[in-house]
Amino acid sequence: MASFNLKGKTILITGASGGIGKAVADAFYTRGANLVLTDLYQDALNSMSSSMKNERVLPIVMDVKNMPETKTVVDKAISKFGKLDMAFANAGISASTSSNPATLLTISEDDFAKVINVDLFGVWYTIKACLPHIIESKGHILITSSIYAFCNGMVNAPYAVSKAAVEMLGRTLRAELAGTGATAGVLFPGWVATPIAEVAFGGNDMVTALLKHGFPRPLRKPVKPEVIAKAVVAGVESRRARIISPKRWAPISMFRGIFNMATDRIADSDKYIHKMIRLIENDKQH
Repeated sequence: MASFNLKGKTILITGASGGIGKAVADAFYTRGANLVLTDLYQDALNSMSSSMKNERVLPIVMDVKNMPETKTVVDKAISKFGKLDMAFANAGISASTSSNPATLLTISEDDFAKVINVDLFGVWYTIKACLPHIIESKGHILITSSIYAFCNGMVNAPYAVSKAAVEMLGRTLRAELAGTGATAGVLFPGWVATPIAEVAFGGNDMVTALLKHGFPRPLRKPVKPEVIAKAVVAGVESRRARIISPKRWAPISMFRGIFNMATDRIADSDKYIHKMIRLIENDKQH
């Protein structure tokens, strides 16, 4: 399989103004890529791209939930750069915030749907709008899943459901692209030091305690977005099917069948977990 040299490639990134998206954008730019940077707020995009050359960057507002808007942005990217070589479908949100962790009993229908719409349908819309151009250029699509694709989603169900679905979306896409010269891959970040993870790392005492009880110390240490970006660059350049970062999560993914059965059984019987979930539910209801 031909490698994917980032120099001169045109790459669309969703969720580009912060966290993993920004770190990956900076890394791609350093390696000579042209960037179509999308997110919800123009000011944030302008700020993060201010040091980049105008001829190599297109910062533009895009709501991934809006398919017509997504198609329009792709058209503008083609108009400016003449091609599209890669899409990084990275935009994502979580319903469980520091002030608002929720279980399936207490989450509202609207909050559940909002996460699914961004984290699953937003990825699908991005893929659908970019795919004809990616196939034409024999390019690459990378989509952001999560360790939640193979870890229990308690207190964060819509996020986990979306990320598990996104993994299958990426696997299916890669299989369907085989033989075309285009490829697809899935990114599985572990805990990353971004606002989306704050709820589990001191943002909410109950969720933090639940995480501390449920995961061994090496697995619950968040990494900087730049760590993920370094892994993304290496994975994309080799058109890897799976990028798992940090690598300490790789054995769990590999042996997820055993891991899932064991951890689900623990959740069934662990009284501390039961207690914390009831406390989270009671706090939400009151």
